[in-house]
Amino acid sequence: MRSRMTQPFPGRRRTIWHCDSAILERATAPDTTKPPVSSVTFASFYVYSPRAEGWGGESSRAMCERVKARHPLWLPRYAGSVYRSSLQDRELASLFCRGAALVPVPGSARTSDASWTALELAVVLSEVGFSLPIWIGLRRRYAVTKSATAARAARPSVFQHYDSFAATPAVLPMQRIVLVDDVITKGRTLLAAAARLRSVLPDADIRAFALIRTQGFAHRIEHLVEPCHGVIRWAGGDARREP
Repeated sequence: MRSRMTQPFPGRRRTIWHCDSAILERATAPDTTKPPVSSVTFASFYVYSPRAEGWGGESSRAMCERVKARHPLWLPRYAGSVYRSSLQDRELASLFCRGAALVPVPGSARTSDASWTALELAVVLSEVGFSLPIWIGLRRRYAVTKSATAARAARPSVFQHYDSFAATPAVLPMQRIVLVDDVITKGRTLLAAAARLRSVLPDADIRAFALIRTQGFAHRIEHLVEPCHGVIRWAGGDARREP
């Protein structure tokens, strides 16, 4: 494992633990016969609807666009709201507790040394107050179809995500892992990521956090901030998010 000072936003510096790429490729050959973990708990903070009407729906889409674009002003603001809420929300505070490590979930593209949305989100979450280490122990071995722009039937399955991920054993002790992603829809990516990390960290407490929770069937969005604590389950051959 090696550390590197990265600078996703001007004026900020954060030590991020990286895995040696050669070790990563040797450590995890694809294994589609191994099922994912049966469930993983998650928390989310904001809500978004791709088709809701009115001010709330439009605002949720604008927020999602800013996050996807890694806006250097808005992304820290959104992360700061999560931190301030954790000062009263015990479950949220417990998720980002001392001793946890943030693991950003790779995007759909094959992972390179370049930054991506979940990595920058993990950085700002740490910097706004949580002050947790970031470990890039999970990568994409190959690209998968981007769910946000794909037809429903063409979106990657849990097993496709699982097979595309690679992980490597951590050199430092990792007792609490918090997977970090920008948006959760069904939860396939987070469930697959948890399963892949479980293969190298069998005793770790693996949980997940997504900044935004999709409300695909909502006709109206009344409040953008709707903290949620739920679970993603493996059910009927697919991921099921509750709520």
